Amino acid sequence: QVQLVESGGGLVQAGGSLRLSCAASGLTFSSYAMGWFRQAPGKEREFVAAINWSGAVVFHADSVKGRFTISRDNAKNTVYLEMYRVKPEDTAVYYCAARLDKVRASYYVQITYDYWGQGTQVTVSS
Repeated sequence: QVQLVESGGGLVQAGGSLRLSCAASGLTFSSYAMGWFRQAPGKEREFVAAINWSGAVVFHADSVKGRFTISRDNAKNTVYLEMYRVKPEDTAVYYCAARLDKVRASYYVQITYDYWGQGTQVTVSS
């Protein structure tokens, strides 16, 4: 049974930093690309960042580029999202997702992801 469990969310002041983690189990982690998505209240879920199986290829949404960094540790079956200089508009539930790395489609496309976590709330106060 595949499980993705996010952690590290919470309340942070604008300009602060936070690190989210997503621990995976029940799958061969190094065979999967990983993504982070978020959903703000009243909005659709959107792409935040993605990383290929080895960590050599990463993508970040324009809205977070230069402030957020995705990384992974295959030895720990964990993917991270380091968030710096956070803004109130970063407030959302953050989800990690996994898809087979061999899938040839944009990382932005949510339907290409096979597994999703339950999400972790990030709230940025102004």
